Amino acid sequence: MKEIEQLADVSSNGASADTTAEMNQAALNTAALNEVALSSGLHASAPVSEVDIAEYLKKYPQFFERHADLLTMIHLPSPHGTGAISLAERQQLAQRDKIRVLDAKLAEILQFGRENDATLSKMHRLSLGLLAATEFSILVKLLEHNLQEDFDVPFVKLHLWATLKSADHSANTPYFAPVDGSFMQWVETLNNPYCGKKTPANYSVEQANSYAVLPLKTSAVIGVLVLASSDEDKFYDGMGTLYIKRIGELVSAALLPYLN
Repeated sequence: MKEIEQLADVSSNGASADTTAEMNQAALNTAALNEVALSSGLHASAPVSEVDIAEYLKKYPQFFERHADLLTMIHLPSPHGTGAISLAERQQLAQRDKIRVLDAKLAEILQFGRENDATLSKMHRLSLGLLAATEFSILVKLLEHNLQEDFDVPFVKLHLWATLKSADHSANTPYFAPVDGSFMQWVETLNNPYCGKKTPANYSVEQANSYAVLPLKTSAVIGVLVLASSDEDKFYDGMGTLYIKRIGELVSAALLPYLN
């Protein structure tokens, strides 16, 4: 440790922070080299690389317990460009940076949790509304109202190519109006909801810039529920469709008693 004592004297006699940092680092290298060489059965003058030193310090962290004074004497460049700082200060800064990253991740997870809770509440209200409907016309009105008000979807289009079990005025509504054949065929090929800025088939909604297309299925495809928005970022390719798919399943099950 003679070299370290000499470096400490130089530092106290007015050496610059950068010079002191370089000399203290040299002292650490010398001390570590000696210990690495001794622990490896080598002569102190034998060549030892920085990799050897790093591996030794990871394997024997008690090195700094035996040479605790090094922690206060070694100075490293500040990551914030404010000169040299001690090894202990550098470790504190590194820990603070890690804590900031973890805090940001935790805040993101909490936000996701709040959003999921809100979505689950909306899904619950939708389920209750569909269960409470006693007529087809009431069911579709509840569906449209819930999606527009709770889920903030301004354009809700229901197209059915099944028929009603009992004839009533609903059969003359737009829900059963014929749709483009290519759009119908495309819907029947969907295994999952489609989300994007436009539909691949010949279908569009005026003023809509993004779409979610939900195939309605029982034993076969009975129709389609189209959700559209003027916000082009409302529905986009690659977005998660778990809740959208569940809406399609709920609507399909709710329609089943009324359709052939």
